[in-house]
Amino acid sequence: MQTARILVVDDSPTMRQLIVFALRRISGLQIDEAGDGVAALKMLSAENYDLLLTDINMPIMDGLKLISLLRNDSQYNAMPIIVITTEGSALDRERATALGANEYLPKPIQTARILEVTRQLLGMEE
Repeated sequence: MQTARILVVDDSPTMRQLIVFALRRISGLQIDEAGDGVAALKMLSAENYDLLLTDINMPIMDGLKLISLLRNDSQYNAMPIIVITTEGSALDRERATALGANEYLPKPIQTARILEVTRQLLGMEE
């Protein structure tokens, strides 16, 4: 099985830990973490990732700005992006998907849903 690289971006270490813990149930994933959009961009410039999970509300650079920058870069415009956020309003969902997010998952996170969407976007069998 081929390894898939995933980058989890959230300013909350606890939330990153919860997401990583959930994703570890899928074999063949290599998971890295970043605390904000700027740190994520630095990691993306050094490594190739197959999937990005990001929060919206973060210091320095929020998730919407990160999505916008990635979708305007030919190197990353096809990489699947999952937004995991406390911002559950329809407007926030519309903004994220309009910018190019593939999926929008409200917090509190549901492990089964994260696993389902991750497998789907990576083309993995359950």
